[in-house]
Amino acid sequence: MNHWQEVLLIVGMMAVTFGVRYPVLALSGRIPMPAWLIKALSYVPVAVLSAITVPMMLAPQGDMQLSLHNEYLVAGVASIVFVAVTRHLLWTIVLGMALFLALRFFL
Repeated sequence: MNHWQEVLLIVGMMAVTFGVRYPVLALSGRIPMPAWLIKALSYVPVAVLSAITVPMMLAPQGDMQLSLHNEYLVAGVASIVFVAVTRHLLWTIVLGMALFLALRFFL
């Protein structure tokens, strides 16, 4: 693939991405949305964050590691339990990172 084909490919991907997303953003304030759609859209951030983090927790090197030697999994599960009990996001982040770093560097 030469330079101009790569540039054309990138511009084409940009046009498709813009074409799909712009109408939704441009019309979102002008068209009333039903309550069920607004409620469904409230779950999008949780779904996206889960899709990003769960594969990293379960398979950090590409293969499934369900053991106590997987510091990603241990810190992630501890963070999930902590936030379920306390509902405090900042302390959950602090605890999760501290536990992860302790497992990563000291054990």
